[in-house]
Amino acid sequence: MSEPISSDRAEPAAPVPATVPAASAKAAPADEAEPVLTSAGPVRPLEAPADGPVLTSAGPVRPLEAPTDMATTDLPFGRPGRSMRGNPFVFGFTAALGVLTAWWLVQAVMSASSVLILIIVSLFLAIGLNPAVENLQKRGLARVVAITVVFLGVIAVFAVFGLAVVPPLTTQSTDFVEKLPQYVQELQNNPMIRDLDQRFQILEKLQQYVTSGDFGSQMFGGVLGFGQVLIGAVFNALTVLVLTLYFLGSLNSLKKMAYRLVPKSRRTRAGLLGDKIIDSIGGYVAGNLIISLIAGVTTFFFLIAMKVPYALALALIVALTDLIPMVGAFIGAGVASLVGFFVSPTVGIICVIFFTVYQQVENYWIAPSVMKSSVDVPPLATIVGALVGGALLGVVGALLGIPLVAALLLIVREVVMPRQEQV
Repeated sequence: MSEPISSDRAEPAAPVPATVPAASAKAAPADEAEPVLTSAGPVRPLEAPADGPVLTSAGPVRPLEAPTDMATTDLPFGRPGRSMRGNPFVFGFTAALGVLTAWWLVQAVMSASSVLILIIVSLFLAIGLNPAVENLQKRGLARVVAITVVFLGVIAVFAVFGLAVVPPLTTQSTDFVEKLPQYVQELQNNPMIRDLDQRFQILEKLQQYVTSGDFGSQMFGGVLGFGQVLIGAVFNALTVLVLTLYFLGSLNSLKKMAYRLVPKSRRTRAGLLGDKIIDSIGGYVAGNLIISLIAGVTTFFFLIAMKVPYALALALIVALTDLIPMVGAFIGAGVASLVGFFVSPTVGIICVIFFTVYQQVENYWIAPSVMKSSVDVPPLATIVGALVGGALLGVVGALLGIPLVAALLLIVREVVMPRQEQV
């Protein structure tokens, strides 16, 4: 009886073929090692990555590497060094360069401030004349024709105004300077004025100053200074007229270009707000001109009725100064009343009363009636806008401060406040 075969008895190993037939052998890839056949199966020899260490019986050995600062094929001039972004010297130099650039820009703007003011005034005049152009367009005229008609009307008004005012103004101003000592002498006959003059010698000093011969030259800085002022005023006026014409002709294209800077999803709303702001500014400019015209015409007829000399020149001063918010009306009224006092104290007092009453009528009836459809600005915002604008750009800033405040309030009311309600 044969013995049972033990389960843990090893089976004889399979014979290992000595050779592999050439037909069944496949060529191994050049970059792969051929596996070794053993009793446990094929075993692939240990390999190392192409750029890794080489395995030997003694352990891994790394291949020789070139120094990092030596040139290679990809970096013929060597590897770049560490970045200097965190270097304090580079940071300080960059900051100083930024400060110098900002300072240079501020100086450039300050140097060109007079030209920038002319551009801003021209733009506001163009916006102010745009409602008249649009009204003519509604009547069937092309925009080019409407602009031509409006601009020719403006030039005609300036021409007629100059021909009507400049010759009498020159004559009356010269006559006023010549007769000023006589007016001072007449004031000395008034008991109250004579008493003040005895205490402080006011009229005597004023008469000496006027009769010294330097009064006219010191007023205008001499003949050369007066010529420079006159040439500068004419050049600025022509510049404003030309720029106003260009702005008026390209106002629509300028608006479209400005609206295209806004993202498309917000462009419609931005266009509506922009058109409303332009309409408000245009209404303010046109309304202010109308109010000043009413003030000048009313003053002219009043001074004619009171037989005050230089009525045309004084009415012109009142109309021009009335354009200045807050203080302009007081300046024009003060000049006209002072001339009235030269005529007689009674006429001067009547002038003061007239201008006081007229200012109340203008503030509470004329101005609200003219401005009701143009700008809606609270009184406090009007005062703040005029003060800030006057501090920044003088008279021009005071004129432009109110419509800019109106535009800012519109943006706050239509953009900022709705966003705050959504939070």
